[in-house]
Amino acid sequence: MRYATLRVLLWRRALDPHLGRWSLPGGRLRPDEDVETSIRRQLAEKVDIRQLKHVEQLAVFSAPDRVPGPRVVATAFLGLVPSDVDPEVPEDTEWHELDTLPRTAFDHQAIVLRARDRLRSKLCYTNAGFALAPAEFTISALRELYSAALGYKVSATNLQRVLARRGVLTPTGHTASPGRSGGRPAALFSFAGDGMQVTDPFAVFRPPGEAR
Repeated sequence: MRYATLRVLLWRRALDPHLGRWSLPGGRLRPDEDVETSIRRQLAEKVDIRQLKHVEQLAVFSAPDRVPGPRVVATAFLGLVPSDVDPEVPEDTEWHELDTLPRTAFDHQAIVLRARDRLRSKLCYTNAGFALAPAEFTISALRELYSAALGYKVSATNLQRVLARRGVLTPTGHTASPGRSGGRPAALFSFAGDGMQVTDPFAVFRPPGEAR
């Protein structure tokens, strides 16, 4: 059974260089704003994304030849949007699965993969799942999110045990609507915090069967 995959928002370039290729949204920092304000403004203005739950600096990309012509240094950021958010985006903008990325402009594929690796790392030792999950979720649904981000199927039982031990899950007292097959309604949970926190600095999630 194929689980969900991570997706990244890309827009198609309308100008040279790399006319027609897919690229990450970006732009210049205004004199009167800090970097996070600039990121949120540009995503809202250019691709109508306003529901970012978390933003953090990823890395500086400064290879002399990363962009044709005059040298351009880029500071990349990781921004996370909850899985239940489905914003309308412009016609030249699409969500792309990381497993099947199209040809991208400049070094943007390397930036995307760096962001993927950062997220995988953060899911191991922080409560980063809060930025991917809806306000309420079943453990099964949360398992699908972690599986998509980590790239392998995660055990729902183990995930619940680990996150409960770290104190980041809170039962809401509600249950999900029964599925078509009926059965006992699944309990709904939420994340205890609404900001990035280190919960286990030495933790690492590993694929099933991998040596510890």
